[in-house]
Amino acid sequence: MIYPLLPTFITGLAPVGTAAVWVGLMEGTAETAASLLKLVSGRVSDALGRRKALVVLGYGLSTVCRPLMSIAAAAWHVVGLRFADRVGKGIRTSPRDAIVGDSVDPGHRGLAFSFHRAMDHAGAVLGPVAASAILWGFLGRAAWGSAAGVAPGEMRALRWVFALALVPGLFALGSLLLGVREVARDRADPARPPGSWRDLPPRLYGFVAVTTLFALGNSSDLFLLLHGQIRFGLGTGSAIALWVALHLSKIAFSLPGGILSDRLGRRGVIVAGWTAYALVYLGMAAATTVGEYCALFVAYGLYYGMTEGAEKALVADLVRSERRGTAYGIYHGAIGLAALPASVLFGWIWSAAGPATAFGFGAALAALATILLPFVPRGER
Repeated sequence: MIYPLLPTFITGLAPVGTAAVWVGLMEGTAETAASLLKLVSGRVSDALGRRKALVVLGYGLSTVCRPLMSIAAAAWHVVGLRFADRVGKGIRTSPRDAIVGDSVDPGHRGLAFSFHRAMDHAGAVLGPVAASAILWGFLGRAAWGSAAGVAPGEMRALRWVFALALVPGLFALGSLLLGVREVARDRADPARPPGSWRDLPPRLYGFVAVTTLFALGNSSDLFLLLHGQIRFGLGTGSAIALWVALHLSKIAFSLPGGILSDRLGRRGVIVAGWTAYALVYLGMAAATTVGEYCALFVAYGLYYGMTEGAEKALVADLVRSERRGTAYGIYHGAIGLAALPASVLFGWIWSAAGPATAFGFGAALAALATILLPFVPRGER
């Protein structure tokens, strides 16, 4: 509901020329903190033998922090609250994914994880639509164009959007508390207690290494919105419309991507998704019209649809159920630790050499990871 509005909100709190740096700092530090906690929370969930309590704690923290952005008075306030929001994500993600992996058989894991992602993207569609309605109610328009800076009236409307984000958060918490149950898992080896990294297979570490390389070139998606705002003069309403279109694209490709990974294999589908990512970033570097930019933004959903479910399903395939919390912690932790250099470096390259060079850098690392993935040792369970 609030994520696509953050670049515009930051430009209303800080000089436009520093917006890319603030966005890079915000996303890099927040995702790095989240990733360290994903590593810890995964091990803790295996050691405790219980995952749901950590998931509830993580969603609860995010539910509290997001509405507090409505009272932010400086860019660093937004950075701090985004950091706290991502701490909640770090606590919940690995235990949540382990619950999903434990709950379905291997032949349907790709579909299950893709369905989860599709529902998440559906929320990301409904949230911006609600935000757009709130903006329209306050402004009498949706701010499709961008003037020099952000008007005070638009900032007030954005603050109301952030405050009302509390409502869907409370609904999500209620659904989690009442509707989710854990399932029995494999018995742990007494000599290797849950949470141990010692017996995780080398093939898992190989896969994590390659995905981390890809992640180093995978900066925050907020840079895509910022590119449209600065290069093509798109405003808040346009950002919301594009964000909705992107998530509709993600929904459209998520279930087919998961089904293909169940039927044809995870790796080939992941390669297809990473290739799509590289092509979109190259296209962003070369786009000269609003139409080209918008088409690429929507096509970006193909990358998500092909990779989100397949990658998580592959992690579950590689390890036994009593180790999955730890395995997901390593997977999410390694990728997220790359988020700080990825976003900060992207922002620095943008400021120093322009957005085309920054997008080209991301495409190059994605291409390299795509080449290396087939060489990762196999052995899926």
